[in-house]
Amino acid sequence: MELQFEGDDLKSVLNRLRRAQGQISGVIKMIEEGRDCEDVVTQLAAASRALDRAGFAIIATGLQQCLTDPGRGEREGETTQQMKARLEKLFLSLA
Repeated sequence: MELQFEGDDLKSVLNRLRRAQGQISGVIKMIEEGRDCEDVVTQLAAASRALDRAGFAIIATGLQQCLTDPGRGEREGETTQQMKARLEKLFLSLA
């Protein structure tokens, strides 16, 4: 399934990914500086949440596009059940 992001959707996903990128850079710097373990873990958890939110936004966009154009998300020869299993696997990969 090929996703097409437009306008606010694209901006939102990119902002979340950039935020996570900044947080991960912050974690690296904190570790290099020998910062407190609790602070490092807190920052790492924030980066993880930002990545999860970006992932869910990407999946939601894909589902929306599949619903508006049902044939679009299918792979050649794929049954509806196989497509559902693929989408479920995507959701679970973020859980």
